[in-house]
Amino acid sequence: MAENLIIPESGDKKDRYESLLPQIEALTAGEPDLVANLSNIAAALRYGMGFFWVGFYLVKDDTLVLGPFQGPVACTRIARGKGVCGSSWAEGKTILVPDVEAFPGHIACSSASRSEIVVPGFKNNNVALVLDVDSDQLNDFDATDQLYLEKLMRLVENFL
Repeated sequence: MAENLIIPESGDKKDRYESLLPQIEALTAGEPDLVANLSNIAAALRYGMGFFWVGFYLVKDDTLVLGPFQGPVACTRIARGKGVCGSSWAEGKTILVPDVEAFPGHIACSSASRSEIVVPGFKNNNVALVLDVDSDQLNDFDATDQLYLEKLMRLVENFL
């Protein structure tokens, strides 16, 4: 596959995801390296969907450690149960936050972040990493984002 994404300029969020996810699947097919795949996925999501920040945090030694990402510099380590990412890890579920200022214990890696969605990825029934997506707009994520980002994480789990 060429390293170009074809994303419809017209259409809604659902249309963009439905165009982007098969391209991500093709981009990662046959590539065994986790870092390479996560790097391309982060770039594809940021540029394909126009997100402010997209990245992965990997579980290492009982801490979330920053992995491949696209956007401004980020927090390097996050404790279990802390912030949105640590809470998603601890609870093993997607957390959608319409206003990060209203989330108890939110970790402000960037003051420009206004809303967030974090989706866990599993290996052997344990959270192995989380996908963190931030927006510089309030209430920017919804059930459509959750549905498609959870589908994406099922793809990611195939190469964990």
